[in-house]
Amino acid sequence: MINILFICSRNQWRSPTGEQVWRNHPEVSARSAGTSTKAKRKVSAKDIQWADLTLVMEQKHKQRLQASFNRLLAHKRLIVLDIPDEYQYMDPELVTILKQSVAPLICADE
Repeated sequence: MINILFICSRNQWRSPTGEQVWRNHPEVSARSAGTSTKAKRKVSAKDIQWADLTLVMEQKHKQRLQASFNRLLAHKRLIVLDIPDEYQYMDPELVTILKQSVAPLICADE
């Protein structure tokens, strides 16, 4: 089982979609959070500690995580998916991108 944490800014569209898409995969436990103070669910130190793999939507999310949790991220996998903030929750195109982007990362762990 791999614990995957999906991160975007406000935990409104992209990261909750990632969590929803991957939550029922038999090899995955998925969570989502945001980096903004206005996030529906703000990322915490416990989230970072829990995650085996943290997937951020944009480079700015990686930078924000490193600024807040640098020590906790030292030996963690943190990958930027480069998914722009132009999709709504469960947008079919976003779902396809998340499936195609994340599947090879999970298979790499098996």
